[in-house]
Amino acid sequence: MSAPAAALVAAALLQGAIALVLLWILGAIRVPLVASGKMPVAQIALSREPWPEHEKRVSNAFDNQFQLPLLFYVAVGLSLYMGAGWIEVVLAWLFVLSRIVHTVIFATHNRVYRRFFAYTFGYAILCLFWLDLAIRLIASLAGAR
Repeated sequence: MSAPAAALVAAALLQGAIALVLLWILGAIRVPLVASGKMPVAQIALSREPWPEHEKRVSNAFDNQFQLPLLFYVAVGLSLYMGAGWIEVVLAWLFVLSRIVHTVIFATHNRVYRRFFAYTFGYAILCLFWLDLAIRLIASLAGAR
């Protein structure tokens, strides 16, 4: 495996780790509430509404890991297939760093404007990642003629 490919896989693994850590934190919040009887199972069986605010922030941050990151994973896979380069590595790591910032903001103080900036930055980086892959594909097709 080339160095750029290894760095790209490392970024994807870290992005996956964000979701796994959030799920662990979510369990650490939910299980004691349910086990102590403070949160009756009947109230949460079909609705998230009864959960306390902190749980909702972490839960929403976890759910958010299956939105833009899904497109990130596709881009990583395509990049690996096409032969990962350092441009893709830089874009991938910038995206993951933006997701870490977004997640920390979302799961803690949840300042919406800061969270929006982190989200928008990650979105812009992801768009550049996809644009890079599209340009590489077009260049490859043009060179094959």
